[in-house]
Amino acid sequence: MPSHDVAGRGRGAGAPRSRPPASWPGVLADHGHGRRTGQPGPAAGAPDQDQRNGGCRSTPGTAAGQGHIVNRDLAFSVTAAVARICGLIKGVGTLIRLRLSHIIPVAVLALAAGLSAAPALAAASGTWAVTGSMNTARFDDTSTLLPSGQVLEAGGSLGNSALATAELYSPASGRWALTGSMHVARAGQTATLLPGGKVLVAGGGGTASSAELYNPAAGTWAVTGSLHTNRGGQTATLLPNGEVLVAGGYGATTFSPLSSAELYNPATGTWAVTGSMTTAREDQTATLLSNGNVLVAGGVTGSGSAVASAELYNPATGKWSLTGAMNTARSGQDATLLPGGDVLVTAGVGGISGLFAELYNPATGQWSAATGGLAACTITSACRIGSSATLLGDGEVLVAGGLVGLNSNPSSSSSAILYNPATNAWTSTGSMSTGRDDQTANLLTDGQVLVAGGVNFVKHKFTELASAALYTP
Repeated sequence: MPSHDVAGRGRGAGAPRSRPPASWPGVLADHGHGRRTGQPGPAAGAPDQDQRNGGCRSTPGTAAGQGHIVNRDLAFSVTAAVARICGLIKGVGTLIRLRLSHIIPVAVLALAAGLSAAPALAAASGTWAVTGSMNTARFDDTSTLLPSGQVLEAGGSLGNSALATAELYSPASGRWALTGSMHVARAGQTATLLPGGKVLVAGGGGTASSAELYNPAAGTWAVTGSLHTNRGGQTATLLPNGEVLVAGGYGATTFSPLSSAELYNPATGTWAVTGSMTTAREDQTATLLSNGNVLVAGGVTGSGSAVASAELYNPATGKWSLTGAMNTARSGQDATLLPGGDVLVTAGVGGISGLFAELYNPATGQWSAATGGLAACTITSACRIGSSATLLGDGEVLVAGGLVGLNSNPSSSSSAILYNPATNAWTSTGSMSTGRDDQTANLLTDGQVLVAGGVNFVKHKFTELASAALYTP
């Protein structure tokens, strides 16, 4: 059965989510993310394709005279305006476009050119603004904030196929540009920003042991050492010494959860086996704590059920030890390290009653409720499954989207909520223009949050999304 995870939200940069436990009654039964279990995927929602001509969009089948823009006494045909503007741009260059902008709004020109408009700043804090759409709709991909401030989106799924393509988001222009494609198409992989600025992508889809490195300076990928075990749905965590810990996930042949873990050494480009977790699990979270240990929590075990157990990895010894269990079993959740050192875990609850969010205290090894102002999750409802969680510059946590409603008929939410660690309480904030789950989310260098892609699921039909939005805290 399908599940959700979000790249880069508490499980190491870009870690994916795979599927929820089979015990979740009716949740996402036809959401389409469970194809590796042998279930056929539903028909993919076909993304809009722009037909471009010299940088201008043509709209076949649009009759002349349709789509007028009226500004008091001024009325003109968009179709005619587009043709004229395109001719001027081709013949004279951007200077004409700049002068025309005094007559025709910039947004109209951007639409006429078939390009996504640059990100408009939100009118007020706590609101969302539409920004440029990706070239390819995708979910179960990875998303990584690069040192340049750009965002690298790589791989993922579209319909029944994994993707090898990658693209870059520029906050300055609000647009996406294709970059080099990976050597292997993959979904459910992990992506980790290394100290040198390159991005390590590993595994994916349960059939890949390969790994590769993205070089932002060249925009290309290079093959690096392969994992010892094929895996997808694993976690990846950058350790203080620069190595990368990959743990768990599901295997290539049986799709069973794994307990094994490995370390990647960027200096040698090779992997070494390290201690195995006490519990085999996939769809868990992994969080680097302030003391250098790694907290792994929840996930799905071999029985197909979500678990509440948690354990700690000690890089000094290479061994795992149990720590306090969560109050609620969950998988596909998000985990966020708070400025005070506690870990906030959100969502991932389905088919059971329990807490939407809880806090882990590394000093005591115990969990406590973090649900002030929120109702408990119930056995009959989806509880923001597949939402994203992003730590903001002021220390609050933004949770956006996810599946809500009755398990028998859930839908992707456009709403968002904020967690305040100082008060241990939640409040509502602005809503996105599009409901989505399984999206990626990144805190940009200017303090805004970029949410991209994912799935819109309504009335048992899902459509992969290429759209993106910006949240202004």
